[in-house]
Amino acid sequence: MSARAPLSREEIVRLDRAHVWHPYTPIATWEKTDPIVVARAEGSLLWDADGTRYIDGNASWWVAALGHRHPRLLRALREQAEILDHCALGGIAHEPSSRLARALVEVAPRGLSHVFYTDNGSTAIEVAVKIALQTWQHEGARARKKTRFIALDGAFHGDTVGASSLGGVEIFRRPFASVLFECVRAPFPEANAYARAFDAIRDVVRRERDTIAAVVVEPLVQGASGMRIYPAEYLRALSELTRENDVLLIADEVFTGYGRTGAMWACDHAGVTPDLMCIGKAFSSVVPMGATLATDRVYDSFRGDPARALWYGHTFCGNPLGAALALEVLAIYEDEGIVAQAKAKGARIAEAFARLAEVSGVSGVRALGMIGAADLGAGGYAGDRGWRVFDEARKRGAYLRPLGDTVYVCPPLTIGEAELDELLEILAASVRATLT
Repeated sequence: MSARAPLSREEIVRLDRAHVWHPYTPIATWEKTDPIVVARAEGSLLWDADGTRYIDGNASWWVAALGHRHPRLLRALREQAEILDHCALGGIAHEPSSRLARALVEVAPRGLSHVFYTDNGSTAIEVAVKIALQTWQHEGARARKKTRFIALDGAFHGDTVGASSLGGVEIFRRPFASVLFECVRAPFPEANAYARAFDAIRDVVRRERDTIAAVVVEPLVQGASGMRIYPAEYLRALSELTRENDVLLIADEVFTGYGRTGAMWACDHAGVTPDLMCIGKAFSSVVPMGATLATDRVYDSFRGDPARALWYGHTFCGNPLGAALALEVLAIYEDEGIVAQAKAKGARIAEAFARLAEVSGVSGVRALGMIGAADLGAGGYAGDRGWRVFDEARKRGAYLRPLGDTVYVCPPLTIGEAELDELLEILAASVRATLT
């Protein structure tokens, strides 16, 4: 059989079940599933190999902020591939990575002036952890005690060992607990307990400032733990707290960045500049790509002795194809006013979830920017009510992968108004069909 010969849907499923290991998917469940077999995509739509059309309600795990097959991204990919497809960035410079770094610095929160490239969001967090540790090692004997990290309950920062150590979703941590490093937990700032939550993190930062390297947060929205939202005031106060106590602040904007919350960066809502900011997902929209941005204070601590080099790197750091795509993403955001477009659509999402709150069995709803979420039970990530909604939504033409008992929408920012309304109607109908 030729590797290029088109396969039937049945052949794809057969080969998949024989050889492919799927992420976050119980094998026994998968083997009983008739999967969606995506054959093509465009804009906010996916098509199964059998011709069925689905609205991509999760932007394909939060990546396709500009939708699928944006013509400008495809053109940038073709043009760059014809010139330079890959070269190592160790001791080499090339135009795409240089131009992209300048563009990122121009659009990032003021003060983030240096860019370290990596290949996904998890490794952007991993390098931030190592940068933070090395930063304090460079600042003298007393600072070398600063080796611990603080993260919020319910945090999710990725799947590498360092990123998993910061995570607070127990189902993701439990299998690997024996090899994860210590992380100090601080309570999530629930709406009815904001002051108490901040008092708790303030007390531990002040008490342990001599041993704390950094506080790591998903600014404003915890994605994987159920799209939990907290106020900008907390992030602003946290930034002041870390600065006053000489502790670094690491902002994980892998999900929240690129307009998802209604501003280019979630940090913009609070008007803060973290010491390190991690980005991924929508950053390049097409190929695996991530980056960690740093302030002058952090970068300058690596100057001087050659032993102060950042001892970290990936084969695909600053890959020219990814860099060219990420640069074009930023150009599209500016030229097409993507963030401004998303604000109006965000209002429609908020209105739809407010109506969903009236459905019996919905225990809570929330929305921010192009994110809307509803809780259908207390089962957390292991709950099955969201998956029942998933099945109902699939029948109606939408892909809505849940977070256990939390259902949510997180569509491409470029989704058309008619398709957005259709998606929200499908969600509401699917929730009602599941709960009534």
